[in-house]
Amino acid sequence: MALERSHSAKSDTGLKRQHNEDRFVVDPRLGLYVICDGMGGNNAGEIAGALAVRAIHTHLAKAAKDADLPLIGPGNAALSNQANRLASAIHAANHVIYRESWRRLDYAGMGTTVVAALLHEEVLAIAHVGDSRLYLVRNGTIQSLTTDHSWVAEQILTGFITEEEAERSPSRNIVTRALGVESSVDVELAEVSVKNGDRLLLCSDGLTRAARSKDILPILSGSEDLAAMSDRLIAMANEAGGDDNTTVIIVALGGEFQTGLWERLKKRFVA
Repeated sequence: MALERSHSAKSDTGLKRQHNEDRFVVDPRLGLYVICDGMGGNNAGEIAGALAVRAIHTHLAKAAKDADLPLIGPGNAALSNQANRLASAIHAANHVIYRESWRRLDYAGMGTTVVAALLHEEVLAIAHVGDSRLYLVRNGTIQSLTTDHSWVAEQILTGFITEEEAERSPSRNIVTRALGVESSVDVELAEVSVKNGDRLLLCSDGLTRAARSKDILPILSGSEDLAAMSDRLIAMANEAGGDDNTTVIIVALGGEFQTGLWERLKKRFVA
């Protein structure tokens, strides 16, 4: 049985950048939520991000109409058709960006991170490349459902540096995996069960460089409407310096959130 869901999405250039290279797409009918954080000179990062979200959305929209649409890239027999289809969409995006980077000299070397979620009934498929993240908030706790593909994340895993040292590292913006940089890409794929009352946060690293999960949790656990939560997360990133573009997508699962909001609105207008 499909869970009711509502969402809010917001993207902000920040205080230091001239252009916003983040791109996102939300399609509740498909259950699709995607953020891409582009990189590359001459505004090519904007192009890579835009190409990626368009290719992912197009592939999944076609698959929704044609179940026999061939998968792109390797499949994972241990995961659902939905998860493999999401990975296929990411591979499609990689092909598009890589081809375009070879076609035009000014786009050479462009790429983008991606974090994507595809919700089908009570199963959430997750695919990511790079250091954009997806968090799950449940029962007053927050858990990252993705692991950064970055230099500092690898150093933490091997025990060479601590998380505190990583936050101060001048190399914290170096990703070890991105879409479009090579002809093929290793997509990290997973799926988890979700339930009524869960909240999801997809975000670019503009937020996670500025705030720890313990700072994000109180906002996502609050009773504000989702748009206000998105505004507060963007404001948090900018108050910390606004060094990067910041994009957030918040998804609330189940009818509890909508009912609570409606009750507060009724009280406001009746009072």
